[in-house]
Amino acid sequence: MEQDVILLSTAYLPPISYFAAIAAAESVVIEQHETYPKQTYRNRCHIAGPNGLQVLSVPVGKPGGNKTKTCEVVLQENTRWKILHCRAFEAAYNSSPFFLYYRDQLFDHIFENEKRLLGLNTMLLFMFLEILGIKTKIKFSDHYINTPGISVDLRQAIHPKKPVCPLSSEEPYNQVFSHKLGFLKELSIIDLLANEGPAARDYIQFQASNFNHSHFHT
Repeated sequence: MEQDVILLSTAYLPPISYFAAIAAAESVVIEQHETYPKQTYRNRCHIAGPNGLQVLSVPVGKPGGNKTKTCEVVLQENTRWKILHCRAFEAAYNSSPFFLYYRDQLFDHIFENEKRLLGLNTMLLFMFLEILGIKTKIKFSDHYINTPGISVDLRQAIHPKKPVCPLSSEEPYNQVFSHKLGFLKELSIIDLLANEGPAARDYIQFQASNFNHSHFHT
């Protein structure tokens, strides 16, 4: 495969490092034929709630049991989680400078009648790529990529169990509750946009330039 390609997992409202990696690459391949793993960003995101770090998880079903592929994972039919997530976003970001600019589009996408996790994640991903002006080519794997012949394999690197992502060199930005929580790293992209608005584009590009230098050209 060509130079400056990265391999990523799908992710629900991914963290900042995920978008910085995309912005740094010439093209991205999103893995959809892996056996679906638990407790990853594939179905969860982190936000800064009023009481600290808040984890929002999308309830999913695995039709094939433990051998279900990511592309086959379905969203649970009970949609109460959508209401709870939107309430959490409002509690976290209603007092931020820019959340209202993105609120309706975000909520409309969450409440789309999407059946599969990959479809929901992809819809949200492209929404944020457009907002951030990131034009990197996005592809999806047509089989499980066992031994990737690509520059950077990040399928396991960007992970909620690694609270300080080794790929992230985040500079602090204003966060709603930083006066009592301090600066929280590796939050969902919605945190950056709610707090920084249009300036999020430059922030991501700065992160991407650091990523590009340290990971593509060593």
